[in-house]
Amino acid sequence: MTQAPPRPGRDFSSARQGRDYIARHGETVFNAAARLQGDHPHTPLTRAGFAQAEEMGRALRAELGERPALTLWASPTGRALQTLAVIAEHLGLDWHAAHTDARLGEIGMGSWGGRYYAEVIGTVGPIITAEGLLQPAPDGEDYPAIAARVGGWLADTAADAGDRLVIMHGISSRVLRGVMTGAPPHPVFGAPIVDGLPQGSLTCIAGGVERIVHRGTGRAPA
Repeated sequence: MTQAPPRPGRDFSSARQGRDYIARHGETVFNAAARLQGDHPHTPLTRAGFAQAEEMGRALRAELGERPALTLWASPTGRALQTLAVIAEHLGLDWHAAHTDARLGEIGMGSWGGRYYAEVIGTVGPIITAEGLLQPAPDGEDYPAIAARVGGWLADTAADAGDRLVIMHGISSRVLRGVMTGAPPHPVFGAPIVDGLPQGSLTCIAGGVERIVHRGTGRAPA
């Protein structure tokens, strides 16, 4: 179902009470093989990816304690749900109670999805910017479209009470974090985008202000 974009000028930086912990999933087999993952639904974690999820679980437990009052959200992709399973176990929370929403998924890469980075770069030239952003595929999703869908999710869940944990992806989390912190539109891509963080990273956003809770060790380019 197509989601309506957020209303122009909507300020999401103070739209909700409570803290949002935004996590980037751990390394996957696609990352290790240098393949464009995009919106591929099921790409399992590597051993390094599971270790990164363990680190985030330990960091979040150190911050919140056991069985915190925390609503669980995730992209419905396998890699996000695997990451969530490990973190939830550290916290003593029920993975089955998690909510999923496709609007938390990764940038859609169209016909580039699943192909090796080197193959696509050899055909069309560089596709990763100096900021670690992916060039949208000709038939893929652009950054304003990502901002519209994550903004729609924020609007629909603005009444959520208390703290929540959101497991998602490298590019889409940069846009979500940008929308939530009121970042200005990117001069090239036209959407609010903040600095990228390695896989296995965890931030906290409260009242439009972000802090890094745990910096991961992932090396994936996007």
